[in-house]
Amino acid sequence: MRWLKSKKLWAAVAFVGIAVAGTQFALKRRAAKPPVQWETASVDRGRIVARVTATGILSALVTVQVGSQVSGSIQKLYADFNSPVKKGQIIAKIDPRLFQASLENARANYAQAKATLMKDQVQARFTERQSKRQGALVKDKLIAAADFDTAESAAGTSAAQVEADKANVQQARAILHQAEVNLELTSIVSPTDGVVISRNVDVGQTVAASLSAPIIFVIAEDLRKMQVDTSVAEADVGKLTAGMDATFVVDAYPGERFKGKVRQIRNAAQTVQNVVTYDAVIDVDNSELKLRPGMTANVNFVFANRDNVVRVPNAALRFRASPELLAALKIDTKKAKESEPGAQARTGGAGRPGAGGDNAPDRKTVWVLGGGVPRSTSIKTGTTDGTKTEVVEGALGEGDLVITDGTLTGGAKPAAGLLPGAPAPSRGGGGPRF
Repeated sequence: MRWLKSKKLWAAVAFVGIAVAGTQFALKRRAAKPPVQWETASVDRGRIVARVTATGILSALVTVQVGSQVSGSIQKLYADFNSPVKKGQIIAKIDPRLFQASLENARANYAQAKATLMKDQVQARFTERQSKRQGALVKDKLIAAADFDTAESAAGTSAAQVEADKANVQQARAILHQAEVNLELTSIVSPTDGVVISRNVDVGQTVAASLSAPIIFVIAEDLRKMQVDTSVAEADVGKLTAGMDATFVVDAYPGERFKGKVRQIRNAAQTVQNVVTYDAVIDVDNSELKLRPGMTANVNFVFANRDNVVRVPNAALRFRASPELLAALKIDTKKAKESEPGAQARTGGAGRPGAGGDNAPDRKTVWVLGGGVPRSTSIKTGTTDGTKTEVVEGALGEGDLVITDGTLTGGAKPAAGLLPGAPAPSRGGGGPRF
């Protein structure tokens, strides 16, 4: 009996040990991690605004550079920075003394030329009358023919001298007029109504106009209307059109957004370090005079605006499953994709069945997680804002969970890279990522 009780005791102990081991094994299996940990994002419905961003410089619509056509030292300045000026107003004065002396000299030369002309005209009339008398005498053979020829030659010479004197008078008159103009040009006047935005000289400074007109002032015609000259990349210039609305901000007013309208997109390309840009000119209303010439503007052009559309995160469009990831899930690569390019979307898209394909620019493959099982599906995309993309057609609806990243568990070492056409994997913490 004692032996029988000992045998039953050992059987009970063995049964308890087996039960405990089985329980621990079950708990370990339940606590074991799945072969792949997924990172997902939800498909939602909302608004997508597609924008083109660029930087530009504010400037006045009309900017006039006022220079000097004559050389000399600045005697006086009648305008300064930010001074409002009117058309014809004297804004600077060049020392006129040298030009006054030149004018007086030109007047004297002109008077002398006129006096010489008058003297030679008298001489010409005298020689002409003498030639006529000699002509009458030679007909009567009272004088020799040689004397008549001499008188006739003297009359012609006098007449020619008168013509030369007339030319000298005209030349002296032109020089006199030039001296008068140069004297007037010592007064620098504003060519337009506006505001002085730059002054480049000081009183006493000498300006030399022999080679090129020195710039004394820069005048903005009207600062209530300004423009922004933006540098738009060649990849984005096709999305812009004349008349398109634009908004921009400046560092001086970071909390305020200004509005404008595209006036023109200039065809002249600008290439800097092999980067080609085009100038999109934006008209801006500056009635409050907050904006100033030279400010840097960060511009947004809205070229597409879609409301109440199904949106998928762009990270899901970039994700591709590697062969190692599919092998860990025991998914047949050939059966991983659903054959539904061009299918009628649950989002209401009316695509043509069979149109396009996964290789088309607007056809993308995304992985959807349903019941813990991933599956791939093909969709047709539309407008994107850089973060989310519109789903035009495809078996993808609001609330679906799309895979944005996957991590193998259990220490598996996947092969480097993803399927062809996939971006480089992210190497964040927590294990290899795909």
